[in-house]
Amino acid sequence: MSRTPQRHVFTNVFETLSRDYLQGKEEVLRLSVIALLVGGHILVEDLPGLGKTTVALALAAVTGLSFGRVQCTSDLLPSDITGLSIFNREEGHFSFQPGPIFNNIVLLDEVNRAMPRTQSAMLEAMEERRVTIEGITYPLPDPFMVIATQNPSDQSGTFLLPESQLDRFLICTGIGYPAEHLEREIIAGGGIRERVGSIEALVYSAEILAARDEVKAVYLSDKVLSYIHNLVLATRSHDLIQNGLSTRAAINIAQAAKAAAFLDGRDYVAPDDVKGIAVPVCAHRLVMRNDMATVERGGVIRTIIAGIALPLA
Repeated sequence: MSRTPQRHVFTNVFETLSRDYLQGKEEVLRLSVIALLVGGHILVEDLPGLGKTTVALALAAVTGLSFGRVQCTSDLLPSDITGLSIFNREEGHFSFQPGPIFNNIVLLDEVNRAMPRTQSAMLEAMEERRVTIEGITYPLPDPFMVIATQNPSDQSGTFLLPESQLDRFLICTGIGYPAEHLEREIIAGGGIRERVGSIEALVYSAEILAARDEVKAVYLSDKVLSYIHNLVLATRSHDLIQNGLSTRAAINIAQAAKAAAFLDGRDYVAPDDVKGIAVPVCAHRLVMRNDMATVERGGVIRTIIAGIALPLA
């Protein structure tokens, strides 16, 4: 596995972005690559101005895939994302004009500023890789990946994402403030948004699809499978949690753990792979009890993991 050209390409993508463009953002970059390798979507939640959009733009540039961007606002309509039919007077009939969703990588910037009706327009696209407009179903390109950014929900003009949509995101993560020495460099240089546009593609769709096949072939033993299942079951009986993890979440844990193993050069999933991706894959899906809504969900997941016995070799 470690000698496959696909792994080498994706390792190069990660190292190039983290070294030359996005220093200090290694974790969100690695999780973004994991999402890309399993065909999942990623939600990046943090304060404005910390580089969420820049990460999405950099990943789009380095993959050589088509890119669409939607700046979400309260007056955004579903058709602004999916497209609509426009009457062609010269030809005397309606013709469909595809929206930005018909790209390989779609950036939904500040997704929680869109109204719930518009947010719901993404559900079919994210799960089924297709959209139905005026009774006609249109397939989306392959690969297809949504990168959504979200401001904290206590900021003005934001709407909570429904649980059904949160469950469609393979990973939810943040960025955080940069280290002091890196922030000084960013301030001195004035940001890197302009440099992102000059990033050359290092990977293309054929390599992405080939790597996905290799990730699927990564071995998941019965013992590690039971470890994942025990984690899911523990969330369903936890005192602080109202609704535990779904079956989709369990599948996503296994998929992300396989991708993590692939990037580390192994053809099998280790328990540490599961532990390493558990919080970003699981925490955003938990529905806490009403009186525990302020409890940090990532901490709950870490506590649950600490109480589950590691599988024996």
